[in-house]
Amino acid sequence: MPNQNQQHQSSQQTTPQHRTQRTLGIIGGMSWESTESYYRLINEGVKAQLGGLHSADLLIHSVDFGPINTLQETGEWEALGIMMASSGKRLQAAGAQGLLIATNTMHKVADEIQAATDLPIIHIADATAEAINAQGLTKIALLGTQFTMTQDFYKQRLIDAGLQVMIPADDARAEVHRIIYEELCQGQLLDSSRAYYRQVIDALAAQGAEGVILGCTEIGLLIGQGDSPIPVFDTTAIHAAAAVDFLLTDTGS
Repeated sequence: MPNQNQQHQSSQQTTPQHRTQRTLGIIGGMSWESTESYYRLINEGVKAQLGGLHSADLLIHSVDFGPINTLQETGEWEALGIMMASSGKRLQAAGAQGLLIATNTMHKVADEIQAATDLPIIHIADATAEAINAQGLTKIALLGTQFTMTQDFYKQRLIDAGLQVMIPADDARAEVHRIIYEELCQGQLLDSSRAYYRQVIDALAAQGAEGVILGCTEIGLLIGQGDSPIPVFDTTAIHAAAAVDFLLTDTGS
């Protein structure tokens, strides 16, 4: 049997070579429930790539979602842009080399954050469109907040990537939105709401949707592939995978 020194040497030999990571800044807390998922998924992704005791080089500014939600409801997006840009600048000052906004809806102010920091932003809609295109789908359903489902800041990026975007009818959009804010963002995962989301997805599939985007980072806490007759694209998981790619990409410097 090998002695302890031999075992230690063998362990060293099988440990992956050190790879320098970039530092990623995460603007989170919208809600903290989904930011927790981001943290786990990104660290799991880095460990899968590097092995051993490796984890992700992250900076997180977790904002207070209460005031942000109030400003969303009253349509004060300019103020929200200022708040998010301030968060981005704080992360940049702390050493972030790129940024991730851990929410779909607040990508509405991604341009303001970009302008304030001049750091690369891993855009959630672009990463999602790439994942959908990789599967050869063209007609996609989108679930999320009212802002994400109806406004061009998100849908247009999908359309520009060659996708046809379908959204639920008015009443269904309102209920999908309500469940996000009144339940999922508050840690409530109700069977009745899961059943409702399944019903909405079934209806969109019957109308020709080839896949469905879980376009709110909390929906993936409630819905998985087993709840849908068509492929599910969980934006939290897709975005986290893109973050791992960013962290581990060799900049050549």
